[in-house]
Amino acid sequence: KISKLDCNNGTINSISDRGTQLPGHREIDKLGQNRDSVYFRDGVRRIDFVLSYERRREFEANLEKAGLELETEDKSESDDRKTYYLKIHAPWEVLATYADVLKIKVPFKASDIPKAREVPLEWLTHPFRLPDNIMRPEPDYFTAPFDKSKVDFFLIDDKDTFFPPSTRNRIVYYILTRCPYYKEDRKEKDKTGINRLLNNGTYTSAYPLHDCKYWKKAQDMQCESERYHLYRYWARFLCFYKEQPLNLIKKYYGEKIGIYFAWLGFYTEMLFFAAVMGVICFVYGVLSYEDNITSKEICDLEIGGRIVMCPLCDKKCSYWKLNSTCLSSWQSHLFDNEGTVFFAIFMGIWVTLFLEFWKRRQARLEYEWDLVDFEEEQQQLQIRPEYELKCTGRRLNRITQEMEPYLPFPSKCARFCLSGATVLFWTCLIVACIMGVIAYRLAVYAAFASVMKDSSTSKIQLVGSLITPQLATSVTASCINFVIILILNFLYEHVAIWITDMEIPKTHLEYENKLTMKMFMFQFVNYYSSCFYVAFFKGQFVGYPGNYTYMFGKWSKLRNEECAPGGCLIELTTQLLIVMAGKQMVGNVQEALLPLLRNWWGSRKGRSHPESTYSRWEQDHDLQNFSQFGLFYEYLEMVIQFGFITLFVASFPLAPLLALFNNILEVRVDAWKFTTQFRRPVAAKSRNIGAWEEILNVVAILSVVTNAFIMAFTSDMIPRLVYLYAYHPGSEATMRGYITNSLSLYNISQIPESNLPEAGENPSWFNSSTITTCSYRDYRYPPGHEKQYTHNMQFWHILAAKLAFIIIMEHVVFVVKFFVAWLIPDVPTEVKARIKRERFLVQEYLHNYEVEKLKMQLSQSFCLSTETASLLPSSPSKHQVLSECI
Repeated sequence: KISKLDCNNGTINSISDRGTQLPGHREIDKLGQNRDSVYFRDGVRRIDFVLSYERRREFEANLEKAGLELETEDKSESDDRKTYYLKIHAPWEVLATYADVLKIKVPFKASDIPKAREVPLEWLTHPFRLPDNIMRPEPDYFTAPFDKSKVDFFLIDDKDTFFPPSTRNRIVYYILTRCPYYKEDRKEKDKTGINRLLNNGTYTSAYPLHDCKYWKKAQDMQCESERYHLYRYWARFLCFYKEQPLNLIKKYYGEKIGIYFAWLGFYTEMLFFAAVMGVICFVYGVLSYEDNITSKEICDLEIGGRIVMCPLCDKKCSYWKLNSTCLSSWQSHLFDNEGTVFFAIFMGIWVTLFLEFWKRRQARLEYEWDLVDFEEEQQQLQIRPEYELKCTGRRLNRITQEMEPYLPFPSKCARFCLSGATVLFWTCLIVACIMGVIAYRLAVYAAFASVMKDSSTSKIQLVGSLITPQLATSVTASCINFVIILILNFLYEHVAIWITDMEIPKTHLEYENKLTMKMFMFQFVNYYSSCFYVAFFKGQFVGYPGNYTYMFGKWSKLRNEECAPGGCLIELTTQLLIVMAGKQMVGNVQEALLPLLRNWWGSRKGRSHPESTYSRWEQDHDLQNFSQFGLFYEYLEMVIQFGFITLFVASFPLAPLLALFNNILEVRVDAWKFTTQFRRPVAAKSRNIGAWEEILNVVAILSVVTNAFIMAFTSDMIPRLVYLYAYHPGSEATMRGYITNSLSLYNISQIPESNLPEAGENPSWFNSSTITTCSYRDYRYPPGHEKQYTHNMQFWHILAAKLAFIIIMEHVVFVVKFFVAWLIPDVPTEVKARIKRERFLVQEYLHNYEVEKLKMQLSQSFCLSTETASLLPSSPSKHQVLSECI
């Protein structure tokens, strides 16, 4: 019989264990047990980790030798009647030992540094704030790395609660990943760690426990019910306007997950300002709708209706009138106007402000969460077990003067080359797929043009006048491209993980950085290549009637695409909208729906059991496992979105607004997913967002260049300005006549037979005897001129203006960016002062502690010497004894 604390009423009951006792483990209570509690046996010991399995190994014996306490629940008590649950408890000695090894910082004195003053007008933020007991403003302490030999130096009120659950499960996981599962007489170095046992099926899962159900508080008063508070005040969508309880998130999930949600929340807040400015620019485009003389001329029957345009493809495309693009020209004006230039410059500055203010916010979190000196610890202590196993060579570490594993240079070179070749192959595969989509656009455009000849509604009645051959081609090609993106992403994810494992990174940080760079490079090419094509290549290498340029040569008969008279910007907007919005929709469905369905299917048996017999470890076992790449994919999703709203924002000012709506939902979906659908992840530390910060900096710099080129070459802004100030008719600056000026003429009789429409393709209004010329988008001399069909001076003036605009815009934005970056320090002055003050006081207190300890030792030695001297015939003086002791 064993005694057990009843967690429901606090009484002591004597009960018998009728379950099966497994060798090497303590018996576990089966009757009267609160199976929803994270405590067991005497109501004090906390379950720090759970292993579920169907077979057993020497691993468990080695865990016990390491000091961990194990208890096994019989499979007859589990919901599926075949799974054992091995519950692990780390006693104080184990926690103290490994806290010393891992140099975990713990408090030793209450801080006497005055807290920061309250922000003025703080009352305005009250509707967005959470209760103080949820925000968990932790007491401010001075901390120092734990030293087991100086236990009395630290503030230890209760050894059972001194280390928080996140620290406890991190220590246990550290032991599990390094514990061998071979017998003492057979030392096989590759048989080490829980990860290998999970991979070979010995254990089915390993996870720390949630502290309670998410929909109600724990019955055990010792449980803080942090999961319940997180769900109620953070994970519900109705809390979307509330701040995030970052301290509680950090305490429950660890600093690494806490810093992710801090970054995501800050990014969402900054998106609000970009979204407001984007809406203002869009509204300006709508309000200036009636002042758009260019679109009016295109839609005018007397101007645009009289301009006959040359065929846009060979054989299947006919002559067409300019006024057939009336709708697309109006749509293009909504995004291609004077406000777009201002918005592009604003976004270049916004990116800098976002990154600089985030650095300050991150520095403050590093100080508040005690992560200032964590980088060196992580580099030295968090060596991956896989690296230790696969690197059989040993060499002397010049710093520690200890032998450590290392990877020989020839092996490292070979692995790097193989990895690089794999990444290059997949990048070329993406380019090949994009070329295929371009070929589809060129081939299908002719088919759409044939179906929609003379009228966009002649054979398509459902969509009316909203569709044109250009729009139909762009939309279908964008959808196909998006499907290809999803397929390639799915395939490459596994490849990236495989080649990163093959490189054998030394530390977890190095592993994450290598995987991050590979995945982002691939995603960058995968998601943005189609947008780069539309922005910088489509319509730039077309040629002119009689001398068209073909994609793979004339034999391919795939003539390069032309931009509409209003420019290619509206097509870039369409491409960006489909890919960006489609990615966000698919991502949210995957994140929310798939875990829900999987958990529903996995827990269908457990739901039929009474709640009293459906234990906490069984409930958590039925949840989805949070993989080591879970947070990686969350960052990747947001960084790709960041690229969309910065690299091509000049073409779509409403992109930040879409990103803002998505991120408001994303914060709550991620919170709901972590709190309700996933097992509790192993707590991990991180002082920043890692390699993602450098990626964001690179994207920010590249965005200035891409937006400058979009405004210069994709937008029609520069040609319009050159016409307005240099080529307008008369003395008054006006845009009247711009459309006629921007088109060149070609003699129809000089068009080669291969470029002419087939018989029956021309519209009914076309009469070859009266219509002798057709127009095309370019700046060339007309037929009959001595330099006919060569570029005129206006073309060179516009090109010079485009290059000048790029240089001026880039320099202006970069100067402002660097000035803002210089003006705003990465670490707030207040935080710098507090860090220096804390380091000084820590050293002072440690010195005083050592001095006091030495005094006590000297005092004890003096007393012992005095007592010994009293028994001797003659004894030296007290001063002599003290001198000898010193």
